[in-house]
Amino acid sequence: MNNLDQLPEDVLKEHLELAERLKDIQEIETAQTDFLGFVKSQWPSFIQGAHHKTMAEAFDRIATGKVKRLIINMPPRHTKSEFASHMFPAYLVGRNPSLKILQATHTADLAVKFGRKIRDLMLTEDYQRIFDSVAINPDSKAAGKWETQDVHIWATAATSARRVHCHSNDKVERQ
Repeated sequence: MNNLDQLPEDVLKEHLELAERLKDIQEIETAQTDFLGFVKSQWPSFIQGAHHKTMAEAFDRIATGKVKRLIINMPPRHTKSEFASHMFPAYLVGRNPSLKILQATHTADLAVKFGRKIRDLMLTEDYQRIFDSVAINPDSKAAGKWETQDVHIWATAATSARRVHCHSNDKVERQ
C-alpha cells in the first residue's frame, strides 16, 4: 500500500513514529562513525566546504588507525582549530573512551580554553545523544585537566613525556 492516507490514524501515527526513530538511529550511527557526520550533529549551523571534507576524511583515517600522524597546513580561519582541537578530541573520546589525549598550544590559557570547549561539548544533550556511554567524572571537571570514566585529557602549554594515544598541537608558535 503506497498511499498512507488510507491507513487508520493509529497505524499512520505508529508508522510516522517508527520512521522518525529510524531517522534518529541513522543520524546517531553516522555521527558515531563519520567525523563530518559528528560535526554536523553537534554544530547545526556548520557550513561545509570542500576543505572540511578533506580534513574530515583525514581525521576519519586517524580515528580508524589507518593514519598515525597528520599535519594540517591551511590559512587562518579555515576551521583547523575548531576541528582538530575541539571537535576531533570529543569525537575520539566518544569512539574510544580509554584514549589519553594531550593538547599542546603556545600558551596554557589557549590549551585550557580548548579543554573547556571539549569538556563542555561532551556535557551537552546533543553529544550524549550520540555517545551516551561517555560521562565526565564529577570529581575531575577542571577545564585544564579533566577525565571521563576511562580517559584523561591534559591541557598543557608544553609537550611532555607522558604516553598518550593522541597528541594535538595547535598554534604552538606565537604569531
